[in-house]
Amino acid sequence: MQILRLILLSSVAIAVNPAYSGDNEDGLKFLESKNYEKALDSFHKSARQGNASAQYNLGLMYDLAQGVSRDYTQAFSWYEKAAMHGLAQAEFNLGVMYDKGHGVAQSYKQALSWYEKAAKQGIAQAQVNLGVLYERGKGVQQSYKQAAFWYAKAASQGLADGQASLGVMYEEGTGVAQNYARAIALYEKAAAQGHSGAQTNLGALFDRGKGVPQDFKRAAFWYQKAALNGYSVAQSNLAGLYEEGSGVAKDTKQAFSLYEKSAAQGYAEAQYRLGRIYGDGLGVPRNFIEAKKWFILAANQGHQHANTYRIALDGSLTKVQNVEAQRLADEWTKAHVQLSNGG
Repeated sequence: MQILRLILLSSVAIAVNPAYSGDNEDGLKFLESKNYEKALDSFHKSARQGNASAQYNLGLMYDLAQGVSRDYTQAFSWYEKAAMHGLAQAEFNLGVMYDKGHGVAQSYKQALSWYEKAAKQGIAQAQVNLGVLYERGKGVQQSYKQAAFWYAKAASQGLADGQASLGVMYEEGTGVAQNYARAIALYEKAAAQGHSGAQTNLGALFDRGKGVPQDFKRAAFWYQKAALNGYSVAQSNLAGLYEEGSGVAKDTKQAFSLYEKSAAQGYAEAQYRLGRIYGDGLGVPRNFIEAKKWFILAANQGHQHANTYRIALDGSLTKVQNVEAQRLADEWTKAHVQLSNGG
């Protein structure tokens, strides 16, 4: 899973002029005390004299809206100046800007180029993002082998994202020979750092008995870890265990609550499961309109079973009820799109 993350403020001075390096250090002190106006002024003084760290820090302030209005164009401009000095953190953030299309036209090829520069300087998250582009064939010919190579680089530095991503490659046998033992070892390392995806994947292996003896209790343990962090897939998977009473005491109310939390984040499988619960009246009053709403939402994401149930309900509801279910689904979608956009 790709996680684009800004690297924290760098205090490494690249410029040779010690006076303006001092302005950069002053800026960092002002920033730490949240005196953004003075921080901005200090960074500007140093940045104009070519201090790469100050240029980078200015980029971060505009990127993160620290004491200024968020301005991706300004952020990109300052990151670019710092990157021209070879500052690895700036190279990585430029890659993020190109990847997301922030302050510049979106370009996976350019993102790949800058991630590669930063990755070769040892920036672990750049190595992960580079691996993702190779895995998905974005901006470059798809290569699972190259993806695994870069994930391994990041994993060797102890980065949980790299460990989890490489674990998936070993589990699925893509880019490397399938090896469940290796996958589990990598997932465990990432899970120990609180990586929700790795915790969920560990739970899924125990849930399905893949590479390990099936153990619903251990599956529930790992799902619970990730679910407590709000990870939608884990919430849905844990709900399934509560619904069936596998590894945990059967609890339809708890299952419903977890499905709701997961579905609210847009996870299609949980939305489908909620539709089934409302349609069958399992622990809740039967409500075909609510059921169809959730089937519509899941089907809109390509969930085939949800689409089958959606179609099946068409004939069971009146025209008015079908219209109402669609209205509720549209209303839910609009509200959640606004939330995801910060509205």
